[in-house]
Amino acid sequence: MSGTTPPPPGPATASNYRVPVPSHDDSTPLASEVEEHIALVRRASATPRFDAPAETRVFVVANQKGGVGKTTTTVNVAAALAIKGLRVLVIDLDPQGNASTALNVPHAEGTPGVYEAIVDGTDLDELIKPCPDIEGLTVLPASIDLAGAEIELVSLVARESRLDRALQTYLRDCADAGDRIDYVLIDCPPSLGLLTVNAMVAGREVLIPIQCEYYALEGLGQLVRNIELIRSHLNPKLEISTILLTMYDARTRLSAGVADEVRTHFSDKVLKTAIPRSVRISEAPSYQQSVITYDGSSSGALSYLEAAREITVAGRQEAQA
Repeated sequence: MSGTTPPPPGPATASNYRVPVPSHDDSTPLASEVEEHIALVRRASATPRFDAPAETRVFVVANQKGGVGKTTTTVNVAAALAIKGLRVLVIDLDPQGNASTALNVPHAEGTPGVYEAIVDGTDLDELIKPCPDIEGLTVLPASIDLAGAEIELVSLVARESRLDRALQTYLRDCADAGDRIDYVLIDCPPSLGLLTVNAMVAGREVLIPIQCEYYALEGLGQLVRNIELIRSHLNPKLEISTILLTMYDARTRLSAGVADEVRTHFSDKVLKTAIPRSVRISEAPSYQQSVITYDGSSSGALSYLEAAREITVAGRQEAQA
């Protein structure tokens, strides 16, 4: 096939990525995916920096169902925001420490981290570590020591607000030093215990990742009721601001049906961008990376970049309203 133009050399990037499209017919699923991928590449390369919010935004990434993409969403949205020039803090509140793993921050048993912050009262500036792969991204790691914190918190004074007090002190100190944090993302365990309650008292916005499968919808009503309880009794500033559809497969009616139902109930809180099922997203944590740094030209990385852009735009519009 002497007339075929060879692909550009080297790895695919936003600047050299080319997708051969055999026709202009975008009516098939494959053609639609190609068109969407090209659009994501263009948007990612057209926005070198995201606008900083007027004040620090603190997100709780929560869903009581496991396996819906909470940790994956936390680390990849955080990475996308940081790569686009913002200062971001990830708080790993899951004893498994998967967010710490994905961001290449040590969290072996005995490593000082969020346990020392909420149980011992240690200042966060002594515990927060930089992500070695992404400038502007820092992490408060979690170790297996955190597994016992639920029991230890029961007997402590103001047990529901210990993370909030530590975080607010740290954010004020950073702002006073001229190094303000733009975004905080708190990765929660998949249960409503005292750790998740601490996250929701510390947070101001809830980001709910929803897997595009039927079972993912079953616990959503209970999650919303629990958030309302915390609003009523502990944190009136908390609100559900963002819904992100994950593991979306455009080829199946199930994904489309779940997406339609979620958009019907939550309307403009649902991001337009849905995160597709992606081998690259699944592979990245095994290399202690986010998909943004592992394969920045993949559909998963580009989708998280676009989702992060939507979050920053929505925050700016709300501030102007």
